[in-house]
Amino acid sequence: MNKQEIRAAVAIAALFLVRMLGLFMILPVLPLIGEELRNSTPFLVGLALGIYGLSQAVLQIPFGMASDYFSRKSVITFGLILFIFGSLIAAVGDDIFTVILGRFIQGCGAIASTLLALMSDVTRVDHRSKAMGIIGSAIGISFGLSIVLGPIIFTYLGLSGIFIISAVLGTLGLIILGKLIPTPISIKTNLDTKVVLEKFWLMLCDQNLVPIYLGVFFLHYFLTSSFMVFPLMLREAGIGYEAHSFYYFGVFLISLFFMGPFVWLSDRQGKSARVMRGMVFFLIIAMIGLANALSSLVILAYMVVFFVGFNLLEMLLPAHMSRIVAAGTRGTGMGIYSTCQFLGTFVGGVLAGLLLTYAEITALLYVNASICVVWLLLCRNLQSLNGIESRIIHLRTFDGMSANTLLGCLLSVNGVVDAVLIEEERVAYLKIKSDLFDESQLQQFTKNKI
Repeated sequence: MNKQEIRAAVAIAALFLVRMLGLFMILPVLPLIGEELRNSTPFLVGLALGIYGLSQAVLQIPFGMASDYFSRKSVITFGLILFIFGSLIAAVGDDIFTVILGRFIQGCGAIASTLLALMSDVTRVDHRSKAMGIIGSAIGISFGLSIVLGPIIFTYLGLSGIFIISAVLGTLGLIILGKLIPTPISIKTNLDTKVVLEKFWLMLCDQNLVPIYLGVFFLHYFLTSSFMVFPLMLREAGIGYEAHSFYYFGVFLISLFFMGPFVWLSDRQGKSARVMRGMVFFLIIAMIGLANALSSLVILAYMVVFFVGFNLLEMLLPAHMSRIVAAGTRGTGMGIYSTCQFLGTFVGGVLAGLLLTYAEITALLYVNASICVVWLLLCRNLQSLNGIESRIIHLRTFDGMSANTLLGCLLSVNGVVDAVLIEEERVAYLKIKSDLFDESQLQQFTKNKI
């Protein structure tokens, strides 16, 4: 990557970070103080926590498609303005309905897919995986920071302070967009980020992908519903909310340490599906353990187990899906994946709030454990990767060779199992079987090695 590409990737990653901080800082706080808001009930607190997921799920794909017709930056600017507006509405409200409205409008700024498309426009095809790695790291950091910073900010500035800082972060995002991110000269076709409507329903019903879609739905259902109980359990264990940040930081740090061996194991050929099944089992253990925990130390230990499972699944599910999808359909698959993720966030808040209205925390945890068992059974259908990888190549110009002929030549290379060609940009998306792939046979078609 050259300096301009690194600068653009870091700036887009920073934009992801500040926006997600604004969305997530409320997670460990709202369940504790939601009851103090006028007209509040556990159901409405859960709705406030998860409703941004509904607006994100509905608008994620339309925003991405709109950015193909309007400029990327104008769509992102509009989304950030909505995010700032929603944050300010929530900040001035002293009743739960105003907070719900503000959170809904926050989610209407559904710019994640547009940001990824912008990243594709400002980086060369052979460096996009590195740029995606930078963005992925920023997303992980933003979640860890948000659950630590949320209680700290609430201690000193209250609930409205969190939303005001969210608005400030949105404004910072506008500055980053205007000052640090270059404006692309042309919009490029990148099937790793673009949703192709003609393939949408086919991919939605793909039996190999359905377990992945359901998996990310369940995972983010558990995230939101668990944060409806984590703060309450810490408080009931005698830990004041002003100290919650310290405990969240410790739990998150320890969970990252224990993830190491499983990350190594998942990289071994054909092991990722087994590791994912193991992490779902970890979630079952965490739910049942938390339901029976009698001390703060035991609660914290099972929270570590939960975050080991959650963090690994958050990392492995999209990677697994990107290897399973047919060549040139990753953008469509990720569009469906993101929609399921945000729907899980919404349902997690609503269902948790509904259960806590009529039952105790333990009932919610046992319901979640039961859902985890169903998920574990569905994981039996996870397709093993067996060395399947994705590859994007820049093609050199061939005089007198048709696109169909070139595509046939690519498919004849040993180990290439699928290929899609974007003729006008001389780019090919390949699926390869790594143990059979012959790199040397591909060199005759490429400008450079990817």
